[in-house]
Amino acid sequence: MKAARSFFELIKFEHTIFALPFAYLGMLLAAHGWPGWSRFIWITVAMAAARTLAMALNRLIDLRQDALNPRTAARPLVTGRISARTAWSGTLISGLVLVLSAWQLGPLPLKLLPLAAIFLAGYSFTKRFTWMSHFFLGFTDGLAPVGAWVAVKGSLLAPTDWPAWVLLGVVTLWIGGFDLIYACQDYDFDRQQRLHSIPARFGLQTALSLSVLCHVLTAALLAGLGAGLGLAWPFWLALVATCGLLALEHLLVRPDDLSHLNLAFFNLNSIISVCLLAGILGSLLV
Repeated sequence: MKAARSFFELIKFEHTIFALPFAYLGMLLAAHGWPGWSRFIWITVAMAAARTLAMALNRLIDLRQDALNPRTAARPLVTGRISARTAWSGTLISGLVLVLSAWQLGPLPLKLLPLAAIFLAGYSFTKRFTWMSHFFLGFTDGLAPVGAWVAVKGSLLAPTDWPAWVLLGVVTLWIGGFDLIYACQDYDFDRQQRLHSIPARFGLQTALSLSVLCHVLTAALLAGLGAGLGLAWPFWLALVATCGLLALEHLLVRPDDLSHLNLAFFNLNSIISVCLLAGILGSLLV
């Protein structure tokens, strides 16, 4: 139990709340309502397993950098509270659970799983060669609603599948935008270690300005999604609240003051994802 607790601390399991509500968005919109308990459970298991796999690999791949970075030096894998063997075991188990979930969800999710696995395992390496790493992370998280959509509809390229691609764009820009904010705290470390990030390459002000642009585009895509699907007033109310929360997020973080970064990153973004899920659910009920 101690090892399990340390493992879940290692992968920040509670942050699954960022991506899971968007997976449910894809699920609800694809089914035009409730898809049934079996599909709901397997989508939930698949998304949790995918994130666990990605985060565990990230911690293993970045172990050397985490040990050198004062911000991450207390992580369980660095301090030895959890062994690399345990982390690899957790990675293997989550991978097997992901394969099982994809198999349960149908032939197309299973066929697409190897492609998704490339991003789940590969995004951790992108910071070593491109400052676009923030958007690789966003795209990887954006696969959550796409995967849920495919699990319900069994298709992805039909004309009626366009909402899945819009949701992919929404999550890519949303996650990429707030990862730009989060990366600001590693500005000095990334430059010293020659790691690639937009703050390290172009400066804090440019990174924060680009983050604003990402979130403006996020809101625009959400508005397009709502208009295209003819969603009811609960969605639009949630969108207004989301825009307000995104604005607050950017007001809290400035190039000369990153003291509220964790509040902006963890608290507000968790509220945003749940808020949008409630708006979609409310719209479908109305």
